[in-house]
Amino acid sequence: MTPRGVLIAFEGLDQSGKQTQAEALRDHVMAQGLTCELLSFPDYGTAIGIEISRALHGERHYAPDTMQLLYVANRYEKRESIQALLDAGTVIVCDRYIASSVAYGEAQDLDPAWLTDIQRYLPRPDLTIVLDIAPETAVARKASGRDRYERDLALLSRVRESYRRQSRQDGWLLLNGERPKADVAADVLTAVAPLLARP
Repeated sequence: MTPRGVLIAFEGLDQSGKQTQAEALRDHVMAQGLTCELLSFPDYGTAIGIEISRALHGERHYAPDTMQLLYVANRYEKRESIQALLDAGTVIVCDRYIASSVAYGEAQDLDPAWLTDIQRYLPRPDLTIVLDIAPETAVARKASGRDRYERDLALLSRVRESYRRQSRQDGWLLLNGERPKADVAADVLTAVAPLLARP
C-alpha cells in the first residue's frame, strides 16, 4: 500500500521565517528519503495569482471579501494536484495555506467561520505551525518594498491575534519566531517527526 501523504502548513506574518523554515523542513524530509513538495501561496504563476499581485501593489482595488475570495480561489486552483500528491504519499510543505485567509480576513472584520467554510473542500493540514513575531519585528526585517498589508501595523496586530486564536485548535503549534532560526527549526522537527514516522 502507498502511505498517505502529509500536509504541513507554515503560517505567520511576513518575515516571520516561514519560507526559511519551510525550505529547511523540505530539505530534512528529502534527506530522510521521502518525497516532498514545497508549495507557496499565493501562487503568483496563475491567472488568479497575477491578479492578487496587482491588487497587493495598488494596481487593482478590491473589497476585503473579494480579496480573500481571490486568495481562496488561488488555493483551489491547486486542490487537485495537492490531493494527487497526498494520495501518492508525498509530504507537502506549504508556505501559507488555509489559515492565512482566516487571519487576514478576520483582521478586516470578515467572519472567520465563513472564511473557514469556503475552504472546506481543500485538503486539510495534518499540522499547522504558526511562527509568531511582533508586527514591529516584521517591519524591521523588511525595511523596503512592503506591500499594502505589510505597511499596516494595526492590521498586522489583528492578524497576529487571529493566528494566536486559531493556534488553540488541535493540530496546531505556536512557536516563538523571534528566536534564532536553528532553535525554531529544532522545534519544527520535533513536532513533525511523529507525522513522518507513521505508516
